[in-house]
Amino acid sequence: MTTTTERRAAIRVPVEEPRGVLGRLMRWYSRRTYGDVLDNGLVLWHHKRALVATLLHEKQIERFDALPPGLRTLAELRAATLIGCSWCVDFGSWLAHGRGLDLEHLREVVRWEESDVFDETERLVLEFTDAATATPPNVTDELVARLTDAVGVSGVVELAKMVAVENERSRFNHALGLTSQGFSDRCELPGD
Repeated sequence: MTTTTERRAAIRVPVEEPRGVLGRLMRWYSRRTYGDVLDNGLVLWHHKRALVATLLHEKQIERFDALPPGLRTLAELRAATLIGCSWCVDFGSWLAHGRGLDLEHLREVVRWEESDVFDETERLVLEFTDAATATPPNVTDELVARLTDAVGVSGVVELAKMVAVENERSRFNHALGLTSQGFSDRCELPGD
């Protein structure tokens, strides 16, 4: 297991402790909410407008409710897994555990096509996530029609948005060298 210093040294931009009133507020909120200062927050600290925009955006999408939280979480974890963002898989797994999602589902997301733990709707969500995350995306009309039958139009729109948001998160974190911060260690998930 790497130390915080070693992990942060591998980040591709310099990491500094946030200073000033906004820095104290960010550190306080992050520790209070997540138990630690988030590495991606330290990276975003270099661009305060991007940091504030990200925080506001994340707060807004937390309120989405067209999809059950378990379906949304499966899609987010699958997209992060496909992109290879260990930070997102780690943090997302910890959040999912806190939301009460079955740990077996979390472990099986990587091999969902062979797994028998997912119901038909979950399988459609994972299939859509794979298709929407592919480069270029290969979502079909037939897949969207089946998904619409399962979760409704607003559910499909929310799912597409959340897959896109997770792609943005994962690609940002992966590109800047952020790796697992140890959140999933707190919920007894096996490492990758």
